[in-house]
Amino acid sequence: MFPLIKMSLKSRDNDDSFDGESTLKEELNKKIKEQKVVVDELSNLKKNRKVYIQQRNSNIFFLADRAQTLGSCKEELDNLKKELQEI
Repeated sequence: MFPLIKMSLKSRDNDDSFDGESTLKEELNKKIKEQKVVVDELSNLKKNRKVYIQQRNSNIFFLADRAQTLGSCKEELDNLKKELQEI
């Protein structure tokens, strides 16, 4: 009787870890979609348009270089994709 209880607990633990992994994948997919939109928006801006980046933990925005911002956003997208593949 006890071995059956232990087996059911183990399978429940596996289900919990699977749910956590599934939730993490969903969150990463959401972040990847958001980042793709940001990259597309920056890519389609006219060259003379200004880009502002928000200061972390604040409502202050600073003028930024469009090309540099686009590059860092593409890099972030690549990092998110790598992280998703590792799971």
